[in-house]
Amino acid sequence: MARDSNTWDHSALCAVGQDMNDNIDHDELEEALRRCGASWDAAQSHGLLASRLAVAGTDGGLGWLQQVLAETDPANALAGECRELLNRLYESTHRQLTERQSDFAPLLPAEDDSASRRAAALAHWCEGFLHGLVAEKHGEALKKRLAAEPLADIIKDMLEITRAAVGEDEDAEESEAAYIELVEYVRVAVQLMYEELAEFRTPSVETSSSVH
Repeated sequence: MARDSNTWDHSALCAVGQDMNDNIDHDELEEALRRCGASWDAAQSHGLLASRLAVAGTDGGLGWLQQVLAETDPANALAGECRELLNRLYESTHRQLTERQSDFAPLLPAEDDSASRRAAALAHWCEGFLHGLVAEKHGEALKKRLAAEPLADIIKDMLEITRAAVGEDEDAEESEAAYIELVEYVRVAVQLMYEELAEFRTPSVETSSSVH
């Protein structure tokens, strides 16, 4: 029986000594999440993380791990594999956002994967991101900020991207160009949102590279 998510060991998000420059492979995390019984896929999980970090910083990271692995058994060895990969993803994403690094990018399938699968993953990424925005408690000031430009436009655009798909009759080159443009938009928009919401996060979040 899975342990209640409210009693999850938050220490799983602590630094475990991995190279901070290690990139998490989308398909590796996707498979690990599937094997351990998580209901979130890799792209959704990363989108969820990015928005929870933007809104709540480290506290959002703690809730993120609980949320992604809520339906898994923490005692299961496969769940341990997921925790390790998710911890590495947290460390990398947190570092990229807090240090304003330009190498931040949504976690998506490799370029040589099918166009339809990559488009679906991008849609899932945006679904996760939007879900994270509503997962945290919002005060009136935060609600007003999210409802104002430019954040309201970003939210609207991401909602549109969740409906993204590649049509059978679409030109391959045009579809690829459109996909690349959307990924770049999401990449920049997330960093902009993180900057815009800085005042709603505690100062300690900006200097903390791990969660204990």
